[in-house]
Amino acid sequence: MALPEALAQNLRVPLIGAPMFIVSVPELVVAQCTAGIVGAFPALNARPQERLDDWIREIRDRLTDFAEENPDAPVAPFAVNQIVHASNDRLRADMETCVRHEVPIIITSLRPPAEVVDAVHAYGGLVFHDVINLRHARKAIEQGVDGIIAVCAGAGGHAGALSPFALVKEIRREFDGVIILAGAMTGGGDLLAAQALGADLAYIGTRFIATREANAPDAYKDMIVASQAADIVYTPLFTGVHGSYLRGSITNAGLDPDQLPDTQASAMNFASGGDSDAKAWRDIWSAGQGVGSVEDLPDAHSLVMRIEAEYNETRARLGMI
Repeated sequence: MALPEALAQNLRVPLIGAPMFIVSVPELVVAQCTAGIVGAFPALNARPQERLDDWIREIRDRLTDFAEENPDAPVAPFAVNQIVHASNDRLRADMETCVRHEVPIIITSLRPPAEVVDAVHAYGGLVFHDVINLRHARKAIEQGVDGIIAVCAGAGGHAGALSPFALVKEIRREFDGVIILAGAMTGGGDLLAAQALGADLAYIGTRFIATREANAPDAYKDMIVASQAADIVYTPLFTGVHGSYLRGSITNAGLDPDQLPDTQASAMNFASGGDSDAKAWRDIWSAGQGVGSVEDLPDAHSLVMRIEAEYNETRARLGMI
């Protein structure tokens, strides 16, 4: 699949910085976009709702200024993540703001986003939708999305349980649009592996938590650097949807990560950030199984340059360049 022009001409490497609850803020998004990868943030991170307008204006203005000052540098488009769920009482207002600003990419999660697709396509934007299985992918394809984000085993946040070797190939058989792969990736070689499977882009979140621009406590960043894949706990407890969390943060919150109670999907509530109390959202930290490859805390630009070098080194080692 050929990438849409807005992406093909402005990416340093085939990568989207995943939108992360609390962590993704304008500072990180701008750093990612000016480094040449798509930066993204959840609309719900901008609180109160009126602040979303300010965030989008800030990001646009800073990217425009950077492009004018650095005409030869790739400047990638940014994306806003929308939770398409009945409990998200901000969705209409947030989408009206995004449409007014003609946000280049909207990333949707949960319910098939028919009304979002129509609104974004009306101004020429792109819609990418998160899925964890082929059934969800088919529903999104029916709605006319431009891209499918295959959130596979090992991803941070609301991850699926399927291997990328299974899910990407199943989706590609039925979809000729953009496929974005998420799940335990941290470096440039992973991007090439994603492309080898049939994906067009990689989707990396956890690695960018451990950067200077990420809006995460130092203890959160340090725990990512210190953790291994075995330190990730996969549970539906905190939102009603299975997600991946750092074992150490669960322990520090006074819970036993090996004896967590279950919960039901009906408990999902995104109006205020989930059905857990504020302490849980502040103290229990999401991360993917790629934590074992995270060893330092660079700035986002330096990290993207490193990923590009690794990507090119892997291509050369395989005789591709």
